Amino acid sequence: MNHGVKLEPRTVPAPHSISAEARATLDRLVNADGVPFNALHALPAPEDHDGWRRLQAAVDQNYASANAGQAGLLRASLQTLTVENATVHVATPPEGSDFAYIDLHGGALVFGGGENCRIAAGKQADLHNVIGYGVDYRMPPDHPYPAALDDCMAIYRHVLKRHAPNHIVIGGRSAGGNLAAAMVLRARDEGLPLPAALVLLSPEVDLTESGDSFQVNRTVDVVLPGSLMGANRLYAAGADLSYPYLSPLFGDLTGFPPTFLQSGTRDLFLSNTVRMHRALRQAKVPAQLHVFEAMPHGGFMGAPEDAELMAEVAQFVREQLRQG
Repeated sequence: MNHGVKLEPRTVPAPHSISAEARATLDRLVNADGVPFNALHALPAPEDHDGWRRLQAAVDQNYASANAGQAGLLRASLQTLTVENATVHVATPPEGSDFAYIDLHGGALVFGGGENCRIAAGKQADLHNVIGYGVDYRMPPDHPYPAALDDCMAIYRHVLKRHAPNHIVIGGRSAGGNLAAAMVLRARDEGLPLPAALVLLSPEVDLTESGDSFQVNRTVDVVLPGSLMGANRLYAAGADLSYPYLSPLFGDLTGFPPTFLQSGTRDLFLSNTVRMHRALRQAKVPAQLHVFEAMPHGGFMGAPEDAELMAEVAQFVREQLRQG
């Protein structure tokens, strides 16, 4: 018999151990009944491609509203290139740079491309004062695995022709963290030089969703309250979800570059992050783990803790590139 811990019904308040702004975010993302707004909508079935396309269009509208006016605030100049079958947004700081940050957007491997990806590249360029490469990778339902990873590798080869490997950092949040780690696995397997460092922010490195926090933090994570298995299966298109290029947590991490990992105590992907940290440590890879109090998936949407995280990421990137 599979025994577990039975939980009594209870309301989990926003703690006073975080900033007032962070508490306000946690409260704002639930309805009057205490249910996260993001828990009120079910994902389409993996085979419902039209349903996914409709959802993609709706999510794109939400990103557009959130990103309105952001491009005008960037210091970096932006251009969009096509490399092989891949699209990349290149953000160049006013003074240029020999260094590069390859940014892989989040969005459950299904959402987050286009203008959202373009602006994110500019933000990385501004944050690190390097050239930002935002990979606008192809996504399902029209382009399932391995299209996204193929696009990431095409851009990595492109960047290697323009920057020394020890001048390159690869980073991604959530689904982007999956692709960032998978890129390093595949680059090593293909005999390519590896980057100076890796940044994994709440990375989706286990598409099988086998970790403890997928149960413990279910619904407690007000941003990502439940399973993304429908999206995972849509992306994998029948491939084994435990295959390392799909779930890098299960790969051989020997030789990985120094890695920054971040999560929060309310993050559905907390187990992904802490298990990846342990796996990297066991592979003798220098790895930093940063876990933020009460933070849900993706952060607090502008609270001081988010600025603290970005400052720590910037310091890590600066230190790794300085060593290169």
